[in-house]
Amino acid sequence: MDGMILVTGATGTIGSDLVRQLAERGAKVRALTRDPASARVPTGVEVVRGDYTDPASVHAAFTGATAAFLLRPPGPDAGEDAALVAEARAAGVERLVKLSAIGTGDPAVGPSGLWHVAGEQALRESGAEWTVLRPSSFASNTLTWIPALRAGEPVPNMTGDGASGVIDPRDIAEVAVRALLEAGHAGRTYTLTGPEAISVPGQAAVLAEVLGRPVPTRDLSEAGTRDFLRTAWGMDGSRADGVLTGVAFVRAGGNAVVTGDVLEVLGRPARPFRTWAEDNRSLFETD
Repeated sequence: MDGMILVTGATGTIGSDLVRQLAERGAKVRALTRDPASARVPTGVEVVRGDYTDPASVHAAFTGATAAFLLRPPGPDAGEDAALVAEARAAGVERLVKLSAIGTGDPAVGPSGLWHVAGEQALRESGAEWTVLRPSSFASNTLTWIPALRAGEPVPNMTGDGASGVIDPRDIAEVAVRALLEAGHAGRTYTLTGPEAISVPGQAAVLAEVLGRPVPTRDLSEAGTRDFLRTAWGMDGSRADGVLTGVAFVRAGGNAVVTGDVLEVLGRPARPFRTWAEDNRSLFETD
């Protein structure tokens, strides 16, 4: 697809890699960020300021774009997704790709299962060519283990032996590239997973092999998880309760989902967690 592609959330985990991959493909890319001065993007990428609380800035960013990648920070949707879709369509954007999440619409997931329901509906009703991406747990989530590892402490495990189809963020970005640039993805909802379902202890074992040193874990009870969420993540009681519902869902095996959607779109299998760990080994070095 020719024309300008706007990437929202352009400096985050998925957005930054998406910008890089699009630029490598020779696409015209506009990166939306709240702080353009701190953005690090490839040569030739246009950087613009935009804040979801400032509709005028968002509309200006969409103006002249023909396709857009829609991403907002995780959390409850207070109408931001629908507003983003409306601004895109008002600016004449023809193709929209939204980053959603696995389990969207499933009440067993807990409150997070509702975060993208309204946004997905707004996308489907927008009149644009749309694609929804529902990724599973990111391999890069293990970067949150670094403080514990550097302190010589075991990694907190809230989900027991519950496995998830952990996916490399680079694969999510690459699927988004295809959906933004190529035909054949309109009206599709892709559930994106890695090639295997793997638990926190399983990821720790792989990472230990890659690093050549132990990566111990410690199982947290429900009370221990609640305390960890409050002290380490600063969550209040209601937010912690919502996370605990999602944790219980994963612990019970509800997120042990593996699909072939990455293979279908990219023509190759999704990268396993080991590949991500090997490629990001240096980030875990403690010396």
